[in-house]
Amino acid sequence: MPALAVDAAAPVAHAFASCVDAARFPGGAPMLMVPTAAADSTTTTATKQEWSADLSSALYNVDGWGAPYFFVNDDGDVAVRPHGAATLAGQEIDLAKVVAKATGPRAAGGLGLPLPLLVRFPDVLRHRVESLNAAFDYAVRSTGYGSRYQGVYPVKCNQDRHVVEDIVEFGEPFRFGLEAGSKPELLLAMSCLAARGNPDALLVCNGYKDDAYVSLALTARAMGLNAVVVLEQEEELDIVVDASRRLGIRPVIGMRAKLRTKHAGHFGSTSGEKGKFGLNAAQILSVVGKLKSLGMLDCLQLLHFHIGSQIPTTALLSDGVGEAAQIYCELARLGAGMRVIDVGGGLGIDYDGTHSAQTDMSVAYSLEEYAAAVVAAVGRVCDRRNVPHPIICSESGRALVSHHSVLVFEAFSASSAAAPHPMVDTAFLLEGLPDDCRADYRNLMAAAVHGDYDTCALYADQLKRRCADQFKEGLLGLEHLAAVDGLCEIVARGVGCVDAAPRTYHVNLSVFTSLPDTWAIGQQFPILPIQRLRERPAVDGVLSDLTCDSDGKLTSFIGDRDSLPLHELPGHGVGGYYLGMFLGGAYQEALGGLHNLFGGPSVVRVAQSDGPHCFAVTRAAPGPSCADVLRAMQHEPEVMFEVLKQRTDDATAAALAGAFGAMPYLVFDADVSGGECSGMSSDSEGSAAGAAEEEDEEWEFMRGLTV
Repeated sequence: MPALAVDAAAPVAHAFASCVDAARFPGGAPMLMVPTAAADSTTTTATKQEWSADLSSALYNVDGWGAPYFFVNDDGDVAVRPHGAATLAGQEIDLAKVVAKATGPRAAGGLGLPLPLLVRFPDVLRHRVESLNAAFDYAVRSTGYGSRYQGVYPVKCNQDRHVVEDIVEFGEPFRFGLEAGSKPELLLAMSCLAARGNPDALLVCNGYKDDAYVSLALTARAMGLNAVVVLEQEEELDIVVDASRRLGIRPVIGMRAKLRTKHAGHFGSTSGEKGKFGLNAAQILSVVGKLKSLGMLDCLQLLHFHIGSQIPTTALLSDGVGEAAQIYCELARLGAGMRVIDVGGGLGIDYDGTHSAQTDMSVAYSLEEYAAAVVAAVGRVCDRRNVPHPIICSESGRALVSHHSVLVFEAFSASSAAAPHPMVDTAFLLEGLPDDCRADYRNLMAAAVHGDYDTCALYADQLKRRCADQFKEGLLGLEHLAAVDGLCEIVARGVGCVDAAPRTYHVNLSVFTSLPDTWAIGQQFPILPIQRLRERPAVDGVLSDLTCDSDGKLTSFIGDRDSLPLHELPGHGVGGYYLGMFLGGAYQEALGGLHNLFGGPSVVRVAQSDGPHCFAVTRAAPGPSCADVLRAMQHEPEVMFEVLKQRTDDATAAALAGAFGAMPYLVFDADVSGGECSGMSSDSEGSAAGAAEEEDEEWEFMRGLTV
């Protein structure tokens, strides 16, 4: 590149400040022109007046994915309608107030729970159970279907004791049952149904089986539970027959059929002819033949199938259910005592609020449309084949439990948005560069003085690369590298070539523990601030968790976003900026592990009440302590403490004991961090003024450079 003549009399700072280049600076305003403090305050006030809770709701598409349970209230907080659309005005629950109650100090009436926090709403769970059954009941009655719906909840979605017990209790009037896929799941299902379930509720026993599993299922029948052993493989029939003879208990048998129907995408990969479970046509006929020869064909009473989770359309659903209904009718023709068709899982939810069939994050139907499609498809085939209508069972898990819990976590710091602060002796350091680097530096400044921004950017890039190479050779010190980086950053800002990468918000969370599906399969959940939604979120951010793992981050969000609109944090090192992850009530808790030994969150159960805040916390529990997670990995915290205690005094030993009892996550003490922050208000004027001061400092730095 040609060297440019340098006008030594020209003030270097004004090389950027005075340029008027419409192509680079829209509207003729330079990128680095900074308004005065008064103007900035006026702009911020106007911005606040121009924004609203409704605009935030639209920005995060809350009405799309959150209806009828979540919305943004007039205070700018995310709120919950615990009874869905039937929730009255005085029954809405402000999520920010729940968090304040749960995390506030006990001395002030709070519960003193550390974050992250999982907030469960059993009223939402009840509404989901009732809505599912109401949808099928309406479909049955409106079409004249000759039998009924009788669903089960697959406990693998969320095995939490209170979740399972709630579903059984709420589902008791509807004969709602449970599905188990392992021996411990079967044990909890047996116990829960025996204690509070409807006697007619189904206990569907899926999964791979050995003699102990089958014996347990048969014992459940002997106890009066309506257990059905579903054959996943042909050879399991021999285990069932042997256990039945040994225990003297006649089984009720189901079988899972492999359908030809399947859907595309991740959630459809487990279905179809090459699916993990199920019997093909030849194997079905073989099982029928064996049962007939044993005089047990009447024991075969249930047909099960699974198209795949998150079925995208009712057209695909109808196709699969119709195929399965044909198999059901064939089994009835062959003499089996068929009573139930189990359509499996697949009832999807709308994670991104688009009501679209184009991705795994959404579905193009409502709950009512799903039920209508299933009932119509079964009834149509059975009527054509002159077979009595069977009981329709579904194993809807995701659609039942996803909405009932919200994971709340805190952003405790963020990467800086400002250019690096220049060193006092930057000009001296730059003049002390080797000849070739110093020539690039002087040419860069000359280009800046003359307003040649393309050449300016080229010289800045060349200077940075050349200095990096010489640093690697040991010819430059770290101070020189920092000075060059600072200069090039300011140049980039001046010519409008600033990297627009999102800022990183550091959150008090483990992605692997609390949102494993985001890491494992790219699942997206709605995430947004739970308060300050009357303010314009002016920052594009990504979320980075506490784990020492590069994959511990969230960089993909609903709406095809690679960043999330966020607000400036209240202050460095001060807690109070809370985010909520929604629709995560299915699978995340069961799949979460102990990466970096971060355990689960604190948990509260919140019920709607007639109190002053419209809610009551009915159960609260802190998350696992450091000792708990160590014990889970076969360590012995008590022994570890005794070893460490031998090397310290009593005061330090007490601190060590406290460390073992604390949660692994970060804790922010308002007194230690320099002041209290409730997170209920913002400091956007102060943040904007601080940014203006940093910009002014950059111009002072530019004025101090010589060419």
